[in-house]
Amino acid sequence: MKISGLDGCTVQIMAERPDGTMTVEDCEAVSRALSPVLDVADPIDRPYRLEVSSPGMDRPLVRRSDFVRFAGHLLKVEMMVARDGRRRFRGLLLGVEGDAVRIRRNDSAPGESHEVLLPIEEMAEAKLVLTDALIAESLRRGKAAERAARRQQAQNGPSPLASPEKSEARPKHVQPAPVDHRGDAKTEGE
Repeated sequence: MKISGLDGCTVQIMAERPDGTMTVEDCEAVSRALSPVLDVADPIDRPYRLEVSSPGMDRPLVRRSDFVRFAGHLLKVEMMVARDGRRRFRGLLLGVEGDAVRIRRNDSAPGESHEVLLPIEEMAEAKLVLTDALIAESLRRGKAAERAARRQQAQNGPSPLASPEKSEARPKHVQPAPVDHRGDAKTEGE
């Protein structure tokens, strides 16, 4: 969850299924389920807009499992604390060693080591770099998830995240409207 003050107050939540997929319908279902919980808990002291989205292909990596899952892909890292006199690193994510990640740098200067071990807790930001290999993997994963969802739906009925009004015509994009923290949530199209 990220809270920003741009364009008023925005609460941004990234979500995905365990298989790494997330559809627009899934985002809508999460938003509908989460909005009343936030209204009751009242964690924000002013009106805010709730945004639920998937992390996307060039996603931020935050958990150890994220780094394990995306080993073999290109990565950009900005450290909170300089390592070897640098705060920014870019290279191939080789894997995880304890609570640190090993990167084969493609930006090392002559005489510097090509590999570096960076502690995850000292990272300010780590993001995948969009490459053809990452796009191909994401498409494969998405198609496999669609096939699995169709098989599950054929066997068990609709997915638990599917909404009962799914058969209604829906706009392709719904711009989130501000949500009043006192519980007067309004969504465009209602």
